[in-house]
Amino acid sequence: MVLGTGSRGTSALGLGLDAISRFGLAGLARASLEELQAVPGLGQARALQLKAALELGRRLITLPAGNLPRIAGPADVHILLDPEMVELEQEHLRLLMLNVKNEVLAVYEVYKGSLNTSPVRVAEVFREPIRRNCAALILVHNHPSGDPAPSAADAQVTRQLVEAGRLLDIAVLDHVILARRGWVSLRERGLGF
Repeated sequence: MVLGTGSRGTSALGLGLDAISRFGLAGLARASLEELQAVPGLGQARALQLKAALELGRRLITLPAGNLPRIAGPADVHILLDPEMVELEQEHLRLLMLNVKNEVLAVYEVYKGSLNTSPVRVAEVFREPIRRNCAALILVHNHPSGDPAPSAADAQVTRQLVEAGRLLDIAVLDHVILARRGWVSLRERGLGF
């Protein structure tokens, strides 16, 4: 429906199905404009329409309109961010910045790393939460390998950030790792807390 009309001999539905069969539904959101335009019948305008619709959908999933999502535990983090982060091809470190009621004020991306690492600098992590006067935050990163098991480095970074948060009066409530084969809460495992 986003594509409007079809092209020579193919309906809009057919174009959409061709694109989904080529990239998969999750891959469709990751595909570049050039990759989308390589699908017969999808020119630049239609590829841009598709990317815009996917971005709107992503935003609706991450922050529901009208009320702020409340985080009661790591399962809520999984529900909120898994749809957009689990299929990323590089590690991304994001923060859920929370108010005193643990409602999400914003989702902020701190780093985009390589296939299996994301360097973390304490000052960079806390810059935006300090600016926005956040009461608490939750660290979230993905494992592109598909395995959510935390590494020793994940636990060490968590420990450093929890200590820095105490000094800055910003509670680090959890560090959640998202992956295709599940998710892990470092707080629940007692790693870094």
